[in-house]
Amino acid sequence: MSDDIGAYALEPARVRRSFDRAAKTYDGAAVLHAEVRENLLERLQLVALVPRVVLDAGAGTGHGSRALKRRYPKAQIVALDSSRQMLTVAGRQQSWLRPFDRVCADAGLLPLRDGSVDLIVSNLMLQWCDPDAVFAEFRRVLRPQGLLSFSAFGPDTLRELRTAWGQVDTHSHVHQFIDMHDLGDALVRNGFAAPVLDVERFTLQYLDVRKVAADLKATGAHNSTAARARGLTSPRKFAAMQAAYEQFRQDGRLPATYEVVFAHAWAPAHAARGLKEPTSVSLEEIKRELRARRNKVP
Repeated sequence: MSDDIGAYALEPARVRRSFDRAAKTYDGAAVLHAEVRENLLERLQLVALVPRVVLDAGAGTGHGSRALKRRYPKAQIVALDSSRQMLTVAGRQQSWLRPFDRVCADAGLLPLRDGSVDLIVSNLMLQWCDPDAVFAEFRRVLRPQGLLSFSAFGPDTLRELRTAWGQVDTHSHVHQFIDMHDLGDALVRNGFAAPVLDVERFTLQYLDVRKVAADLKATGAHNSTAARARGLTSPRKFAAMQAAYEQFRQDGRLPATYEVVFAHAWAPAHAARGLKEPTSVSLEEIKRELRARRNKVP
């Protein structure tokens, strides 16, 4: 990790307010989030698991919770988010046939009993939290042989925007995202077994940088770093950033790169007698199976 702690340190209250404000606009702009969510859920097909309780951590507007209820209709699905407004919108994703529970709480302080959850799924939430605090809580609430499956943004995310702002001033304008290897170390440090992590890159294309900024705002991705500049960005500085971003334009479009880390890890079975250790699936097996599924003609 970088020594610039301020670029990693976030203000939780500001993060929560940003997502509360974005609750009504989130779904219209969260194209990438939806694609990553489908990829994450697809990976669950490679694991033989019949969960009784599933935690959707960072559930947002509830699309993942609804999909998990479809996949595991007999399971209790708990949609957890720190944003009460997001959970209000998530309530509209429910049906009386497939309801799920909604809980407003921080992932680093889960209001759940020890060993009460069989599966935790978390889509693009971890970058807004302290990973060690969250992993410690995930490990606490997972039963022996329970599974954690998550996605998170990696350090190459929004590299064009970060570079452009870096040519304007020295303030933190874009979060520093945690490297895949550091996330793997944090999983092991907090007691998880057989972690498997890999990275995929996604690129969104825009006509101008104002649309990049608008989409970030609409999804709640405000700059919440402790080292950010205080006050409003002046038109002069924003114009300078726009000009610097132009170096990345290709074929009339401006790219916005997102590096996404996918990971799964198990709670070890040492607390339960007579149970086998979870079967580890290698990274190459995951990639091979995913390619086969995606190339299969419907």
